[in-house]
Amino acid sequence: SQQVVQLTPGKGFVVHEHGGKGHAQSISCAFRSERRHTEGMATATLIPVEEYLRTSYRPDCDYVDGEVQERNLGERWHSAVQTMIGIIFGQRRNEWGLLPGTEQRLQVTPYRFRVPDVCIVRTTDPFTPILQSPPVLCVEILSTEDRFSRILERVEEYIAMGVPHVWIIDPRSREIWTVGADSRPVPFHGEELTLQGTPVCVSVTEIFALIDEVPTADQTS
Repeated sequence: SQQVVQLTPGKGFVVHEHGGKGHAQSISCAFRSERRHTEGMATATLIPVEEYLRTSYRPDCDYVDGEVQERNLGERWHSAVQTMIGIIFGQRRNEWGLLPGTEQRLQVTPYRFRVPDVCIVRTTDPFTPILQSPPVLCVEILSTEDRFSRILERVEEYIAMGVPHVWIIDPRSREIWTVGADSRPVPFHGEELTLQGTPVCVSVTEIFALIDEVPTADQTS
C-alpha cells in the first residue's frame, strides 16, 4: 500500500492509506478547494507553511500547497543573466525608481510561495522580508532541466496575483518571451525591452553581456 501525507494547517498531518498498484485516489487538502492527484506520482511529505518560512534552503525552494519544491539553478548561463539583470536595474534604481531583488520569496497565494530569479519592485514599496504585494516585474531564467510548462505555471500565478510584467529568458538560445495580463508568452524579437508605465528600457545585448565577455568551454579547449 501507499501512504500519502496530508497537512491541515494548525492541525498537523493526516496519513491516507492507498491500495495496490493503480489504486490511487485524489486527496483534497483542507486549505484548497482543488484536488491533488497522486496517481503515478511519488509521495511528497507536506510541511506547515510556518516551518517553510522559518527554514533556510540552499538554494531557496518554492512552497506549493505544503510541498517544498526545488528549483533548477547552478548553471553559469543562468547565473550570468540573473547577475546582469540585477546590475542593470541596480545601476538605474534612482533614474527608474525601481529596485532589483534576486532569490526573493514572493507569496502568490496564502499557501504558495515562489522564488522568482529576479523581482523588480518600486523604491517606494515597503521593505518587507517576504514580498506580498505584486512586483512590477518578475523574471524567470531557464535552466537546462526546466520544463516550459512548469515555468508557465509559475508565470500564471504571478499574473493572477497582479504582477503586470513577466519576462522569460533562455540564456542558451537567447530567446525571450514577454507575458502580460492574458498570461500568454509572446516571443520578443526587438532590441530593447520596456515596461509600460515606467521609464525602463533594457538592451537585449546588455542582458547577455556577461556571457559574451567570458570565453565558453568550447572556445578555451
